[in-house]
Amino acid sequence: MNTIRIATRGSKLALWQAHHISGLLRAQYPGMTVELNIIKTKGDKILDVPLAKIGGKGLFVKEIEEALLADEADIAVHSMKDVPAQLPEGLKLGIIPEREQPTDSFLSVNYPDIASLPAGARVGTSSLRRQTQLMGLRRDLCILSLRGNLDTRVGKLMAGEFDAIIVATAGMNRLELSAPHMQELAPPMFYPAVAQGALGIEYRADRPQLDELLAFLDHAPSKICVEAERSFLFGLDGGCQVPIAGYATLSGTEITLTGLVADLCGERVIRRQATALSHAAVELGAQVAKAVLADGGKEILDEVYRSGAAV
Repeated sequence: MNTIRIATRGSKLALWQAHHISGLLRAQYPGMTVELNIIKTKGDKILDVPLAKIGGKGLFVKEIEEALLADEADIAVHSMKDVPAQLPEGLKLGIIPEREQPTDSFLSVNYPDIASLPAGARVGTSSLRRQTQLMGLRRDLCILSLRGNLDTRVGKLMAGEFDAIIVATAGMNRLELSAPHMQELAPPMFYPAVAQGALGIEYRADRPQLDELLAFLDHAPSKICVEAERSFLFGLDGGCQVPIAGYATLSGTEITLTGLVADLCGERVIRRQATALSHAAVELGAQVAKAVLADGGKEILDEVYRSGAAV
């Protein structure tokens, strides 16, 4: 193939991701032409409503996947935490490049960390997962909805609209953004979204030549961890916008997965962990999901769905 068409959203972060993969492809295959097909998704168009109310983060990939199926693009570059557990028929997530930091970050102009925030401080995030974990740490905070591209959210913090915001560390690193005070929120204090920090390359399953063409981008350790985390999400039948966290680490030939489900107030948190050989990553995800559901996670998720807070 002399030309690759990449479907991508138009946000600064999405474009960074697409240009990153484009650069790697052109370095690997001198003379290759890489074109970007920029697609505005429903999630990009509706910015005044929490994601959970309009269909979850799957809204950031639906139109892009339709472009792949219609042969308007060869591949799509996704932020993996935005990709629902189940893919449309005919598509595959064939490649997971090396993962960035999976953690979240606390950003503030005036306060060095979560502990130093005054009672009633305004903290911005529209993620139910972040909200519930934050409430578990500080029930006295005022947590407000914050939508928009990453640079927009950081801009609102710097303009004084919030005392602090919670965002993904990977996005901050990729766009080289910063705030006067930054605190990394890492496990076991704060657990990330499933597959956070990872990119995924999606394409049609009936195009095996892309498997070979893109193979050099695949990073086995990242893929193993992402597969375990997504298997956990799939086992919970969970969308991206429910209070679910999943975090896998690899040590030699062993993978350890921690899965978490929390209620909307952060009062009940079900956290379970298990270890398996790396070749059994998918089975491990299903095992941890089953344990979380059996130990109270099912009741919590049923309540969340009944409340209408998540979809």
